[in-house]
Amino acid sequence: MNSIKLERINSAIVREVSYILANEVKNQHIQFVTVTAAKTSSDLSYCKIYVTVLKQEFKKETMDALKNAKGFIRKELAERIDIRHIPELDFVYDESIEYGQKIEQKIKEIHENE
Repeated sequence: MNSIKLERINSAIVREVSYILANEVKNQHIQFVTVTAAKTSSDLSYCKIYVTVLKQEFKKETMDALKNAKGFIRKELAERIDIRHIPELDFVYDESIEYGQKIEQKIKEIHENE
């Protein structure tokens, strides 16, 4: 499958999963989730959805809630995205934003010490 089509599918998955999480899923632990990216395998059988959580203290509960809501989210995606087969979903916590904030803090500390 060409990369442009895969990028379009990933973009649609991010948009639709964000909407589903914000408006359709009725779970208090999924209220403050941001979908940062989706990476779908070239055969469309598998999709990693990267998320961040606003409140770090609820990270584990949120990831568990997302895991439990996977079937519902996949069913909703099937109704919204026009592809033959909706991939298996896997929610992954996106560490990159946290990592970026740590780097930013270190740079700030270095500049303050100069």
